[in-house]
Amino acid sequence: MSRIAVFPGSFDPITIGHYSIVEKALPLFDKIIIAVGTNTSKNYLFDAAKRLELVQKAFESMAGVEILAFEGLTVDFCKVHNAQFIVRGLRNNIDFEYEKPIAEINKKHLPELETIFLITDAEHSCVSSSIVRELIKNKSNVDQFLPPSVNL
Repeated sequence: MSRIAVFPGSFDPITIGHYSIVEKALPLFDKIIIAVGTNTSKNYLFDAAKRLELVQKAFESMAGVEILAFEGLTVDFCKVHNAQFIVRGLRNNIDFEYEKPIAEINKKHLPELETIFLITDAEHSCVSSSIVRELIKNKSNVDQFLPPSVNL
């Protein structure tokens, strides 16, 4: 059986931290599906089509990665795509405290689903999509915070 992982997020925008987590996760799985989600409670800087385009551009030359858009619950997406794992990146203990109960609820919905937490590299631990969005809104250069092939 193939080891399929889902790396879900809104990716508004995708950052070097997200990219780094996928690089770390690739050797662990046969395939990683980057699931570009839409959360109705969020206000996005980029629309769903643009977020999907940026993620596709970031990973266009990376084998073993598939990019898909989705709405709804991540656990339902995992079930449809036969994924056994969810990958989440952690920058700090606040991320862990946020992610842990979600992983526990997902496990209750789909017991065979495991969440794998990967620690962000120290040089990326300060990078978040929220901060990058704020920099973009204020017309600051964000190239150092984006994957190599992504330009805004």
